Amino acid sequence: MEKYKVGMVSLGCDKNRVDSELILGTINKFYEITNDPREAEIIIVNTCGFIESAKQESIDTILEMAEYKNKYKCKMLIATGCLAQRYGEELLELMPEIDILMGVNDYMKLHKLILDFIKGERKLLATNYSDDNINEGIRLLTTDKHTAYVRIAEGCDNYCTYCIIPKIRGKFRSRSKESILEEINYLTKNGVKEIILIAQDLTYYGMDIFNENKLHELIKEISNINGVEWIRLLYCYPEEITEELIEEIAINPKVVKYLDLPIQHISSNILRGMARRTNKEAIIGIIDKLRKRIPGITLRTSLIVGFPGETDADFNELCNFLEDYKLDNVGVFKYSKEEGTPAANMENQVDEDTKEQRQKKIMIIQKNVVEELNKLKISKIYDTIIEGRKGKYFIGRSSEMAPEIDGSILIDEVRSLKKGDIVKVKIKEALEYDLIGEICDEFSK
Repeated sequence: MEKYKVGMVSLGCDKNRVDSELILGTINKFYEITNDPREAEIIIVNTCGFIESAKQESIDTILEMAEYKNKYKCKMLIATGCLAQRYGEELLELMPEIDILMGVNDYMKLHKLILDFIKGERKLLATNYSDDNINEGIRLLTTDKHTAYVRIAEGCDNYCTYCIIPKIRGKFRSRSKESILEEINYLTKNGVKEIILIAQDLTYYGMDIFNENKLHELIKEISNINGVEWIRLLYCYPEEITEELIEEIAINPKVVKYLDLPIQHISSNILRGMARRTNKEAIIGIIDKLRKRIPGITLRTSLIVGFPGETDADFNELCNFLEDYKLDNVGVFKYSKEEGTPAANMENQVDEDTKEQRQKKIMIIQKNVVEELNKLKISKIYDTIIEGRKGKYFIGRSSEMAPEIDGSILIDEVRSLKKGDIVKVKIKEALEYDLIGEICDEFSK
C-alpha cells in the first residue's frame, strides 16, 4: 500500500519540539514525511497552550492548515500538544476542522488513531492523563544534524501561580539516567556534537527518585560519551543550583559556560506573589557566585512584566537590576491571565497598555546592554559551530549562543565550511545583536 505523506507544524518551546520529533520518529516507518504541507495528505499541528499569544498562534495555525484540505491534498488534520491536552473536547467541538485531537501523553498511539479514523471516518479524541508517563523513543530530528535537544525530565513540581504547565504536563518525572545516556549515544553516532539538555526545571533532576539533585552527575557521564563536544543547559531555576553543579560547569571542558536562569522578576514582592521559592537577595547571590566561580559565564533569563500587583516601584526595581547586572540575554513576556491558575484570580490586575509599555522599556534597556557587551567581544576569539551560509557570510554560533534565540556570528571566509564544523573565529565588528568575525586558525575540532 502506498504510504500517506505526513507534514508537521511544531509550535512553542524546545520541549514541544522534542515531542514533535518523537511523533515523527514513531510514525516514520508507516508514512512518508514531507516538509511541504501542500504535499501532505495528513497534517499534524503540535500546539502550545502556555500563554494567550501562544494559544492564539496555535488556533490560527490549525485554521491555516485546515485550508489545505480545500486547496491541496490534505485529507486529515490532527491537533496535538498542550492546547489539545488543556482544552480537549471543547477544542474538538469548536473547531470541526480537526479530525483527530491528541494530548501530550498519547503520542505512541498516533498510528492506531489514524488507522481508526480511516476505517470509521469519525472524529477521535485522545487526551488520557497520566502522571507516570514519559514520552521516549527514537526521534526524527528537526534541528541541524550537529545539534539536538535532549529532555531529561517531564512535568513540573514548582506550581508558580502564573503557570498552567503542571496541570497540563503533570508532576515532575526524571527520566532514567540509562535511557538518557542511551539516547545521547544514538545521537552522537548519527553526527550530533552539541547536546542541549532541557526540562521544565533541569536543576530538579533526580529529586523525585533520589531525593537529591543529580544533574551534576548526569552531566559528568554525558561528557564521557564519544562525539559529545558541547553540553548546554537550558532552564535552571536559580533556587536549585547546587555547589556540585557549579563545580561541574566550572571544571568540565565540554560544558559550555552558559546558563538559562528563568528568574521571572527581581522584586521580592512579585516573586512572593508568583510563589517562587526565592527572593531578590538570593537571586543576586547566585549570579554573583556563578560569575566568580565561572569567569565569563553567559547568563540568560526570562522575565514577566505586568504580574498582578506589580507597582511602578517593583518595575523600576527590575529595570535597575538589568542596568546594573547586565545579563547577556533577556526574554520578556507580558503577564498572561490564564484560567485555572491562582494568579488569574488575584486582585490588582495590571492593564494591557501598562504591560505593553513595560515590555517595551525592558527591551530597550536590554538592547543597550547587549550592544555594550558585544563591543567588548571585539578582538576576542571564540570556538564557533557552523550552521550554514547566507550570502557572502557563513553563519555560526559561539558557545555563548543558544540556537535560534541568542544571535549569530557572521563569518567572512572564502574557504569551504560544512555545517557542524567547529572553528576559531576572531570578532571584528559588533552589530545590534549579531557579531562579524573571521577565522583565525585551522579547524579546532
